[in-house]
Amino acid sequence: MDGQDDQRQHGHGASQHGHSQHGHNDQDRAGHLHAGTGGARTVILEQKVLAKNDRLAALNRERLAGRGVLAINLMSSPGAGKTTLLERTARELGGRLAVIEGDQETTLDASRIEAAGAAVVQINTGAGCHLDAAMVADGLRVLDPPSGSILVIENVGNLVCPALFDLGEAAKVVISSVTEGADKPAKYPNMFRQADLVLLNKTDLLPYVDFDVRAHSADLRRVSPASLMLQVSAATGEGLSAWYDWLWRRTPPPAEPDS
Repeated sequence: MDGQDDQRQHGHGASQHGHSQHGHNDQDRAGHLHAGTGGARTVILEQKVLAKNDRLAALNRERLAGRGVLAINLMSSPGAGKTTLLERTARELGGRLAVIEGDQETTLDASRIEAAGAAVVQINTGAGCHLDAAMVADGLRVLDPPSGSILVIENVGNLVCPALFDLGEAAKVVISSVTEGADKPAKYPNMFRQADLVLLNKTDLLPYVDFDVRAHSADLRRVSPASLMLQVSAATGEGLSAWYDWLWRRTPPPAEPDS
């Protein structure tokens, strides 16, 4: 059995599906066209890339809603605590969590989440800096989340590219960490503007770091007045009951079985 087959045996095989440069190949070509032939063709090509993605995202959203599955697009910069949050959420939700794990390389995070009790499929993007709707569709075919479950799509860690691509999710959640600068909402407004929920993570470290919670909250209110912010610690569990309540309020009832 080769390495790819071995990963499939452990539920991680969707990572090798030929989409490692999906979307950004076209965008890279768009940048090349801009250098040689002007901005108009660049804009048209980027619009086509996003339009194709949006069509696939709509199909994902329809499929998930029809199955009674809540889909969350979870985004953050690297190291903000997405995987630690999902590990704890998997343990405390008792098998109701399914995860599509996006990374450029390795299955390390998927293995951690799977060990915590969640169904998981790994998608590796190679040089790509985000997941797209086609990758998520591939992951859904492998993962096949059951009705009444919560699907979290852990996007590749950065605060720029993932904000551009609809995946078919019902809500976007952004994790901000007190170990990062408090100015993240001001510096990356497009990401935070789209967030339905912002989780301010690692609050157990507030006594030891220079982080202005009031300034962070004020910047978030300015760029995204409708976003809810919860202060949590994935390490200690502080504030996570509010995170779980937020998820449960949005989880649809299981779909009726076909007659």
